[in-house]
Amino acid sequence: MNALVVANVSRRRFLQGMSALGGLVLAVGYSSATRAADAKKYGADGMPNGWVDDPLAFVAIAEDGTVTIVCHRSEMGQGVRTGMPMIVADELEADWKRVRVAQAHGDEKKFGNQDTDGSRSTRHFFEPMRRCGAAARTMLEAAAAERWNVPVSEVEAKNHEVVHRPTGRRAGYGSLAKAAAGQPVPARETLRLKDPKQFRYIGKGQLKLVDGPDIATGKAQYGIDTRLDGMLYAVVARPPVYGGKVASFDPAEALKVPGVQKVVQIEDSPPPAQFNPVGGVAVLARNTWAAIQGRKALKITWDDGPNADYDSTAFKASLEESARKPGKVVRNDGDFDAAVAKAARRLDAEYYIPHLAHATMEPPAATVRITNGKCEVWGCFQSPQGTRDVVAKRLGMSADDVTVHVTLLGGGFGRKSKPDFAIEAAVLSKAVDGKPVKVTWTRDDDLHNSYYHTVSVEHLEAGVDAQGKPIAWLHRSVAPTIISTFNAEAKNEAPFELGMGVINVPFAIPNVRIENPEAIAHTRIGWFRSVSNIPHAFAVQSFVAELAAAAGRDPKDFLLEVIGPARQVSPETLGDTWNHGESPERYPVDTGRLRRVVETVARQAGWGRKLPKGRGLGIAAHYSFVSYIAAVVEAAVDDKGQLTIPRVDIAVDCGATVNPDRVRSQMEGACVMGVGVATLEGISFKGGRVEQDNFNAYQVTRMAGAPREIRVHIIPGDYSKPMGGVGEPGVPPIPPALCNAIFAATGKRIRQLPIRDQLKA
Repeated sequence: MNALVVANVSRRRFLQGMSALGGLVLAVGYSSATRAADAKKYGADGMPNGWVDDPLAFVAIAEDGTVTIVCHRSEMGQGVRTGMPMIVADELEADWKRVRVAQAHGDEKKFGNQDTDGSRSTRHFFEPMRRCGAAARTMLEAAAAERWNVPVSEVEAKNHEVVHRPTGRRAGYGSLAKAAAGQPVPARETLRLKDPKQFRYIGKGQLKLVDGPDIATGKAQYGIDTRLDGMLYAVVARPPVYGGKVASFDPAEALKVPGVQKVVQIEDSPPPAQFNPVGGVAVLARNTWAAIQGRKALKITWDDGPNADYDSTAFKASLEESARKPGKVVRNDGDFDAAVAKAARRLDAEYYIPHLAHATMEPPAATVRITNGKCEVWGCFQSPQGTRDVVAKRLGMSADDVTVHVTLLGGGFGRKSKPDFAIEAAVLSKAVDGKPVKVTWTRDDDLHNSYYHTVSVEHLEAGVDAQGKPIAWLHRSVAPTIISTFNAEAKNEAPFELGMGVINVPFAIPNVRIENPEAIAHTRIGWFRSVSNIPHAFAVQSFVAELAAAAGRDPKDFLLEVIGPARQVSPETLGDTWNHGESPERYPVDTGRLRRVVETVARQAGWGRKLPKGRGLGIAAHYSFVSYIAAVVEAAVDDKGQLTIPRVDIAVDCGATVNPDRVRSQMEGACVMGVGVATLEGISFKGGRVEQDNFNAYQVTRMAGAPREIRVHIIPGDYSKPMGGVGEPGVPPIPPALCNAIFAATGKRIRQLPIRDQLKA
């Protein structure tokens, strides 16, 4: 990051309209040399993309004093459109009431990597945003000093004004903006950042979401809300089996439905589909209801293709068979076989998690219009620049001729980083001479055609000494890999998947062997909130609790003992491993921080307190996305097997926080989602087809099933140290902590998710 640079683009039209404000426009980015060096050292995904000619952030100050800050990431409830501009505004000493936030369109040349995933937005762009704000503040101060003919050391920016301390003279930012644009951009080495003690907004949690009022009053515009003059509405009948295609179809009955305008076949994309649509037949109509009725009237014969026999029960058995045999060795410390042969006792267990669907409250929706050789796209995209590229490619256009407008997202969780629904809208717009077409996915469409979280079997074995302490550890993780979506031949989990709690298990055990047997994907596999951390944490943290029970030990004390003393787990120990783009060389696991969240959450939850019959406490901890999270769940199970969750405590160490309120809300949301994963959610296949049609079959957590109380305990961090993510890492500890609590309450061990009726008598 040593070559982070700020550029004055006031006279260059990087953003349409912004450079016409007549004031100061700054952009910040990394030099191409720095990006190339970091990509070589950490991998292409390890650093934010962009450089001075491809800026990452913009701030503009108009002559009326309005400050416009561009957010280049997508807002889906995590608060990024508030948090990142807040960083700029704080360093700029801007009055938040005079700040306007603009949403960036999809353009990698201007904004670098815009993928809103991996819990990376704020932590990767905290420094660029600070420097952009500080540079603008410095230039405003220089302009004021020049106007008053005083030393710049005598002036100071304060709350949207520059003040001359000796005389009290003041000049507003608007009056200085034009002159500031003529000032040289301060060099990195001379740029003065605030001392964190001077922060007005960062870390205070006092600012409300910029989108909050519109969301609360129904004015907010999501992808599904797009309306254009002359727009047609479309739904698509897609192959019911992944890899299938249309054998034949008859549109006659569909065309008789009032309102239906046209029926169009969409070319199929055989596996690996990557981000392309799976094909099918679209019905275009004057409204969505007519399109749906027209789709029902279609007569389609499907060729189900190579995955017609995909069956979840049979596939689970095949994964279990693989998990019980040696697989590809990806970590081998010490001598597991020799150690386990000498162990006082050997224990083993297997854990299963099915496919999961994102089930966002707003299903995928996109609108496309093509006029005069230009294409415009509107939708709920986590990857707007990726959307722009794939739409351009499918239409045979230059990406420069495609504009992607990003709306609010009614949930994302990784699903909306796959823009297949935008390509569908683009293909259909082209089929009707460029008229605007909105493609809307129904809930059934969403559940039947997702990029699912992978199914997995986790097989663990341990040899323990006479005191029950593990001296040998074996973990076989068997799951279809996300890479199969891009390469049909991929059969092993990728290093970044294994780096999510398997190969980097941070335990003080001398003999560790990690194996990864092959698994073939029979459906689309994609990113899901926290990705492979979920099954891995479920297995590892459940197994540690089982070892504690076998040893007759307190689960919390035993977990701390297995973690061992505070230390940095080195890259040599981890091998060539990644945690969603996080190099272990750059972010070694700090077991001291892991211990601290365990100790903190146990203390705050009143670990060891006496509970009535049928109640128990469970604990689990996990490291992911450079954050450390521990949870204590209190579970209550009545004599009929009915589960309730009176309370959950979560301790989070994500380093320094920008907006503590959003950290809490993300942990609370992750907790509810984790409860749903543990108790209800699961996608199953029979005859290659998804068996769940809607929320009656694919259930998510309702109010009655949610924890009665969620308490979040944030451990303060240092702004000079790397930040961790908060959007995803709250999910993984919840399922194992809940299942461990159920064991404490009932003596029943849960090894397969979802729990559903496993507690019934």
